Amino acid sequence: MDYMVVYSSQTGNTKKIATEIFSALPGMSKDMQSMGEYRGKDADIFFIGFWVNRGTCDISVIEMMSELHGKKIALFGTCGMGRDDAYFKSIEQKVNVWVPDDCEYLGTFLCQGKMPMQVRGNYEIPMEDPRQEAWRKKMLNNFDEGLFHPNEEDLGRAREFVEQVLRQIEM
Repeated sequence: MDYMVVYSSQTGNTKKIATEIFSALPGMSKDMQSMGEYRGKDADIFFIGFWVNRGTCDISVIEMMSELHGKKIALFGTCGMGRDDAYFKSIEQKVNVWVPDDCEYLGTFLCQGKMPMQVRGNYEIPMEDPRQEAWRKKMLNNFDEGLFHPNEEDLGRAREFVEQVLRQIEM
């Protein structure tokens, strides 16, 4: 099997996960490139990484996936929001629709990643409405937790995802 890991990363979070996925893939027939470097190199199985912006992937990922046909595709990504399974599921649903119909979708791995410090400033101004204030505090806590991600647990889960995908294609 030939593997290709292609990723889009704004802050380095997704690149960190891409590197872990690449190292977990067996054999020597594998490559890893950023979305900007990728020039259509072929492979049997693609691991495609993205950073989450407003609940979905960026356009470069959509464009790249639209050019793949007859391939096996596994997705991975990082987002500022923490371990919220419902949110992760909604991201997966918004991104996997871009996998071409003639490709085999193998699943998605998502984890939290740190956000730029200027994002924290958006949540630092207290709000008068108690519901908005509770939301603001939740967002601050989430931001602060994200400073420690992707962490070793996230990297371990990325390796487990690779193992799960490999078992799936062996069936």
